[in-house]
Amino acid sequence: MARQRGAGVACSPGMKTMLITGASSGIGLAAARQLAADGHRLVMVARDPEKLSAAADLVCRTAAGPVDTLQCDLGSLTAVRALAATVRDSYDRLDVLANNAGAFHMHRLETGDGVEATFAVNHLAGFLLTELLLDLLRRDSPARVLFTASAMHYGASLDFDDLGFRHGYSPNGAYGRAKLANILYVRELSRRLSGTGVTANAFHPGVVATDIWNAAPWFARPALALGKRAFMISPEEGGRTLTYLAADPDIAAVSGCYFQRNRVKAPSRAAQDDATATRLRRVCTELAGLPGQ
Repeated sequence: MARQRGAGVACSPGMKTMLITGASSGIGLAAARQLAADGHRLVMVARDPEKLSAAADLVCRTAAGPVDTLQCDLGSLTAVRALAATVRDSYDRLDVLANNAGAFHMHRLETGDGVEATFAVNHLAGFLLTELLLDLLRRDSPARVLFTASAMHYGASLDFDDLGFRHGYSPNGAYGRAKLANILYVRELSRRLSGTGVTANAFHPGVVATDIWNAAPWFARPALALGKRAFMISPEEGGRTLTYLAADPDIAAVSGCYFQRNRVKAPSRAAQDDATATRLRRVCTELAGLPGQ
């Protein structure tokens, strides 16, 4: 069972259960604080147990509902499966699944499953977690599935012959590819879920001053530090986009879309290719070890 804090606090009548990955920092933590303050039950997921515990304590200071924590290394498919099993065993409903965890690697890395690490954390983990929790999401719909994507998907492409960037790796290319995959999956998932009451959307939170930039090489860090102060928005502002998509009643029926600045925006042409979206799902199903569908 999830570690629970604040179980005795009063909950709002419309309390929903919302799971956010990557919730120990950045926009995940900011959105968790905002949503918990509105009386929703938050299930915070992150890799580092100490950071997760500290983040949950912070959320609880202003929470009007229970705050639970679940530790998971999203770079491991086995860990993602265990997370999904715990969620199914611990909760009788899930109203929002926010796949927000992200990673940015300057050099090509592979997970223990043999998957390129940027793609594994930014897309494949969310894909697998969503697929494993679809029955729970549908059980008491309406429900919402969200993916934190990025404007960096513009210009990105999927090379199915080298999806894992074994040749010509670049950190921006790998990140953009994973975020393109998010949007394509949301598009395909929305079609599959039509009529079920479960929606699926992706969004760009803005250029946010978060820890993801810590992966930059040492020579770029002074410029990034200046950029954080001068040009990037705060995690709180970025988190409000996630909060809006998770809870705003005006978009309860909107699905299969890409949002920027809380508005639907046309993604790249590559992100609107239905044949590519279908093929991507088949490839991810195989990579994640799911039964063929």
